[in-house]
Formats: sequence, C-alpha cells, structure tokens
Amino acid sequence: MRGSMDAGEYKHIALGLPFLRYVSVAFQRLHDQLTADEYSDAEDRDEYLAENIFWVPEKARWSFISKNAKDPEVGVMIDKAMREIETENPTPKGALPKVFGKESLDKAMLSGLINLFTNIRLEGSRDDFDLIGRIYEYCIGEFYTPKSVVDTLIEMIEPTKGRVYDPCCGTGGFFVQSERFIDAHSGQRNDIAIYGQGRNHTTFGLARMNLAIRGIFADIRWNSEGTLVKDTFPDERFDHILANPPFNISDWSGELLREDTRWKFGAPPVGNANFGWIHHIHHHLSASGIGGVVMANGSMSSMTAVRATFAARWSRATR
Repeated sequence: MRGSMDAGEYKHIALGLPFLRYVSVAFQRLHDQLTADEYSDAEDRDEYLAENIFWVPEKARWSFISKNAKDPEVGVMIDKAMREIETENPTPKGALPKVFGKESLDKAMLSGLINLFTNIRLEGSRDDFDLIGRIYEYCIGEFYTPKSVVDTLIEMIEPTKGRVYDPCCGTGGFFVQSERFIDAHSGQRNDIAIYGQGRNHTTFGLARMNLAIRGIFADIRWNSEGTLVKDTFPDERFDHILANPPFNISDWSGELLREDTRWKFGAPPVGNANFGWIHHIHHHLSASGIGGVVMANGSMSSMTAVRATFAARWSRATR
C-alpha cells in the first residue's frame, strides 16, 4: 500500500480482508464437516448459527474473491460480499468496510493484498484470533491493553455473569482477549450481557467485527462526542465494569460539566479527566457491582486532595 495512499488510509483497506478471509475459512471448515456427515445438511443455516459461524453466501466466500483477484472489478465484488454478509448475519450490520470498489484504489495493490491474505494460514478456529488481532493492531495504530493486564482484571472481578460494561471499549480488547471471558460467554451466553461505547468510528466498527467473529453479542455504541460529554447509557447500572480510559486528557469539557450528576464525590479537575472516568464508572455500578480500571501512574500521586475525598466518601458509601 505504500506510495499508493496515505498511511492513515491503510486501516480502511486492510481491516476488512482478514475478517472476510476468517469467516470464509470458518464457514468452509464447518461446511466440509456437515457435508461428510450423512445426518447433517450443509445448506441448513441453523447448523452454522448453532456453532456461532457466519453464513457466507457463495460469491462472498474467499475462494470466489481470490479466484477473481486480478479482475478489475474485484473491489466491487468485495464491497458486495461485505453487504451480503451483513444481510445474512445481523450482528456485523453496518460495521464492515465497503471501500474496495473506489475508482482511486490501485487494483494491482488490492490484488496483491488478496494474494497475501490467501497465503496466510488460518484454521477457522479460535487459534486464529491472536494473528487477526495483531493485524488489526498494526493497521489501526492502536494497541490492546496488554493481555497480562486484561487477565489480571478478569481474574480479580470475574465478569462471567451479569451485565458487563466498558465505557471506552476501543477495539473491544477487554471482551476478546480473555479466553476465560470468552469461554464463559460461549458456555452460558444468557448469563452475560455486554455493553460498550467508543468515540473513534474505525475502532467502533473493529470492536463489532472482533466480537462478531468470536460469537460474542454485545450492545456497542458509537458516541462521537465522547463518553464523559454524552453518556449513552445514562440510566443503566452494571455488575462489572472494565476500562482503560485515555490518560490525563486535559481538553475534556470539564468546565461545561461542573454540575453533572455523576460527580457524587465532587467535580473532577477541569484540566484532567482521570477522576471524571472514575466517577463515571462508579456512577454506573449496580449496588453490588465491581469495577476494574487501568489509570495513569500520575493518578497515584497527583490530585491528592481529590483522591482523599473520593476514597473517604466512597468508603463511607460502601461500608
């Protein structure tokens, strides 16, 4: 892609292709198994739904796309494939990129990318998720919370039942990086309800793709104004909250939010959003809820008076 487009555009081209390749491989894997089983119907969509596998229409499958990689209209074919997958599978509706048919897109570059992803070995199983996650990280320039941190928080607060919320979910890292969380969700899906919101539209779509290919269903919302300015779940309370908010944001409209009802322990400093995030999380916890939050190191030593007031009042409130 270098030389043919700005680096900032890479993500819009590259993010959809590994998704399309993975869902095609997973579909074909189960299709072959069902075909070999005389008691199963490989064309029964319910068979795929039962296994959390996307139903992929014939002309949306990677085999069809790769066979036509050198066709001048392959970009249009990919956009159509994305739309067909969204039509047949409601969970990624509106989240998949449809930018491949643009006239300005270098057709030779796109053909090369298709061949590149064709040669990457995928099994159509959970084993592929780490590789796909790394591709996503590289292309969007944002990185997941380190897995060791995610696992630590998951172990501490055990969000395997009830309502789980991430107020700044980004690419959905807290939901997709923990095998324990995924196992619990897959095994007892009705026991867990997932909620999240994010400001970046690209990572919002990516979070939905990330969750969809893992069979995790969630209410993820795009919030262009940001969580602290516009709370899209104002009246909701959650049993578990996991968050890694952006650190030390100074331009967060703190002056406009001085009287916000979330500031139960006093208004956060105008020039730093850290304690605004803590207040927001506390505000959304249920009576017995528990939150796990990653904060900047400076929060341990700065704003001492605010921290002391917060801790004292929270201690009294939960005693």
